[in-house]
Amino acid sequence: MPEAGTGLDPATQRALAVALFNRVWELLEKADRTPAEDQELVNAAHASRYHWAPIGTARHLAVGDWQISRVYSALDRPEPALHHAQLCLDNARLAADEPWLLASAYEGLARACAAAGDRAAALEWKDRAVAQLELVADPDDREIVERDIASLPV
Repeated sequence: MPEAGTGLDPATQRALAVALFNRVWELLEKADRTPAEDQELVNAAHASRYHWAPIGTARHLAVGDWQISRVYSALDRPEPALHHAQLCLDNARLAADEPWLLASAYEGLARACAAAGDRAAALEWKDRAVAQLELVADPDDREIVERDIASLPV
């Protein structure tokens, strides 16, 4: 059955959300993006999050907002980076029993604060992310968040 507003069934929505999410990572990892690719990066991140909205859980929405914040941080656009990092945190708090997600939200806020030039706040959020990692039992989840924290520009 199609979801309201999109005309797409949930399986199609999910497939689009995942494909767009993966495209964002391809572009983020590209060292020599063009201005057109930077715009595609923004569009794809928002589109992925858009397709999760009617079908996803708080976890999906948090991850989508985290990725959007990451994109804006990479593009040195702190205001939307901070906005989406906060949305990520709000949704991460709604997702029960996912300490890695909260650690990621803190890392996202640290990255957005660094993009905004607020080193003190970035370090505070980084410290919270590191402390939250103590509650992450799954080694794979822990490793992903540790890598993100290690790549923070503070």
